Amino acid sequence: MPGPLISLLSDFGVRDPSAAILHGVVLSIVPDARIVDISHEVRKFAIRDGALLLWCALPYLPVGFHVAVVDPGVGTERLPIAIATGRGDALIGPDNGLLVAAAERLEGIAAVHVLEADEYRLPVVSTSFHGRDIFAPAAAHLARGVEISALGRSIDASTLVPSPIREQEVTEGELSSSVVYVDTFGNVKLAGLRADLEAALGFLRPGDPLELALGAPATTIRTSWRSTFGDVPPGETLVYEDSYGRICLAASQADAAAKHELVEDLTVVIRRP
Repeated sequence: MPGPLISLLSDFGVRDPSAAILHGVVLSIVPDARIVDISHEVRKFAIRDGALLLWCALPYLPVGFHVAVVDPGVGTERLPIAIATGRGDALIGPDNGLLVAAAERLEGIAAVHVLEADEYRLPVVSTSFHGRDIFAPAAAHLARGVEISALGRSIDASTLVPSPIREQEVTEGELSSSVVYVDTFGNVKLAGLRADLEAALGFLRPGDPLELALGAPATTIRTSWRSTFGDVPPGETLVYEDSYGRICLAASQADAAAKHELVEDLTVVIRRP
């Protein structure tokens, strides 16, 4: 039988040894663990970026124990937590909104416990590396069969810091959205799913014209709904449904964010012209 799956996500990067140390801590407790690195290149301190990557990735991973560390509040009074999901996973990390959206996507939050039991931490806990000292050990002990309730007291899920992923607003004929994330190609993920856009505008067919009002005062982009990048000539802008169901703005074989000077949190209102 294969060993338990433990995934890791952080903003540590790969230049320093931090990511490898997480591997080492896990393997010292669970030598047969299967470790999956979701990413260690989350933009520094960008909790929302990490939250979105977890939201995208975890439904495609087997049930397991998922450690996420984007933690600018490390060493402060923010709580270290483990979230049990309806699917059977445990998400381990800081209570700063990082884990919530992904946990809700894994059939919802079933229980939340604070990581406070000394026996499931490293013997010395620093004020600056809780990924090593608290989160990775907790995940490894859970993978060994320790009950989540043994890690510390239960808290109500309603008290968790909410997800930083921006929400959309659906009205008849208009979707109020915003720039949530820019990927490495310059494709721009927006707040909302295709279902939200169609709730506002009606059923969308490839080639349907769209108008996007960016920022305030608004700059207008005229573009179209498309199935894929190759449906338009190189450099042309399009709106499409990405592989996770989110609305995205892109430019075929080009960087849409740079082309249109799009930045995070910029308001984007989508309507039919």
